Amino acid sequence: MYIIVALAIVIAIVLAGTSRSRRRNKASVLPAGSRGMLLQYVPFFAALDEAQQAAFEERVRDFLSRTAITGVGVKVTDLDKLLVAAGAIIPIFAFPDWRYNNLNEVLVYPTTFNRDYKYEGDERDVLGMVGDGAMHRQMILSQPSIRQSFLNPEDGHNTVIHEFAHLIDKADGSVDGVPEYLLKRPYAIAWLQHIRAAINDMRREGHSDINLYGATNEAEFFAVITEYLFERPHQLQEHHPELYAMLSQMFRGEQRS
Repeated sequence: MYIIVALAIVIAIVLAGTSRSRRRNKASVLPAGSRGMLLQYVPFFAALDEAQQAAFEERVRDFLSRTAITGVGVKVTDLDKLLVAAGAIIPIFAFPDWRYNNLNEVLVYPTTFNRDYKYEGDERDVLGMVGDGAMHRQMILSQPSIRQSFLNPEDGHNTVIHEFAHLIDKADGSVDGVPEYLLKRPYAIAWLQHIRAAINDMRREGHSDINLYGATNEAEFFAVITEYLFERPHQLQEHHPELYAMLSQMFRGEQRS
């Protein structure tokens, strides 16, 4: 009797392991036509050489295999998944070992939402948010903002990159505009001086080529200027050469020691 029970347990474990393996294998395969979609909608990918494109696709595949992308009141398409993954990989492409260990799931909402994560009712002005508290290790993005982020790649706005910039900032345990994984002392001091000066200028003048939302605080400035870097690098270099130089070095891994 005990032998039969033991055999049944072993068989159940094997079947469960096989089922999980099948799910993992399915999740690790990129959607059909993914390269064509990346070429069409992600200029960063299109500008890479063949070897770099292969590496980018592998990073996208790995991200999708580790991160659930779940629709809430909306159907998530393969393009939505690819754009979310692309927005995750773009800012950390120079860091081949980087994984977003502070993220388990991206929730996709049908429209904007409020600070209580509700997409019905009043004060729904949020396009994307990195969750906290009960929503820890989750990100929320509105489906229209995902698509709009890549439809006009030179408008300086990319909600997906913006929210992943917050996760990069958060990797050291504090969302403060100083991503310590990318930026070590003494560079951090100079970086803070630059962003605080830029924030003061934006607040005083009331207008800027940098999205004024970046003047909210140092964390939002880092996310906004990261969008700017990857959307309009030439304009950022022309208007803010010192910020451009520091950001470029930061995202190439040249300010980590």
